[in-house]
Amino acid sequence: QLQASGGGLVQAGGSLRLSCVASGHTFNYYVMGWFRQAPGKEREFVAAIRWSGGSTSYADSVKGRFTISRDNSKNTVYLQMNSLKPEDTAVYYCAATRSRLRLGVLVSEYDYWGQGTQVTVSS
Repeated sequence: QLQASGGGLVQAGGSLRLSCVASGHTFNYYVMGWFRQAPGKEREFVAAIRWSGGSTSYADSVKGRFTISRDNSKNTVYLQMNSLKPEDTAVYYCAATRSRLRLGVLVSEYDYWGQGTQVTVSS
């Protein structure tokens, strides 16, 4: 089970940190990812990280502003979001894939999903 939290309302230019806690299953060796879905749009890839934390991948739209990290001792993955823009407004989902190496960017590549947390950026 994946539980995402940390969403909220923030002004443009502000920051938020999302957390995703895994329970009931060991995700330490899984690639973890963040996706988001805005109203009327498809769910899209945001960032992914390998179990070691040494390799990451980002969507071009968030590169340089968002940072994904993980603490395997706490079964938690984070998404630090800086310089937020109104177009970042969406429900953010954390996900896990049994792949240990591939930093998947497709929804279909992930096996486990959290419930989502709302991020709203006002202009």
